[in-house]
Amino acid sequence: MTGRPLDVLEEALAETVTVQLKDDSVVYGVLSGYDQHMNVVLDREGADETTVRDPTADPVEDTTIIRGDNVVSITV
Repeated sequence: MTGRPLDVLEEALAETVTVQLKDDSVVYGVLSGYDQHMNVVLDREGADETTVRDPTADPVEDTTIIRGDNVVSITV
C-alpha cells in the first residue's frame, strides 16, 4: 500500500469504511466510488458493521454521495 490518498481509496473499494465529516458526524458504508476531489460514494448494502471502529458511526441511507470538502477522515 502506498501513502497517496487516491491509492488508499483505490485499495479500499468494496470495503466498509468509516467517514468522519466536518460537522462531527460519523457515517459508514461500502466505498463504491471516489474521484480526484475526494468525493466518495457509499452504499449501505453489504456494509459490515462489525468492522466499524467508531461506535458513534451511523450507516448511510441507501447510496450516498459525500462531497470531499466535507470529509475530515476516512478509515478502512
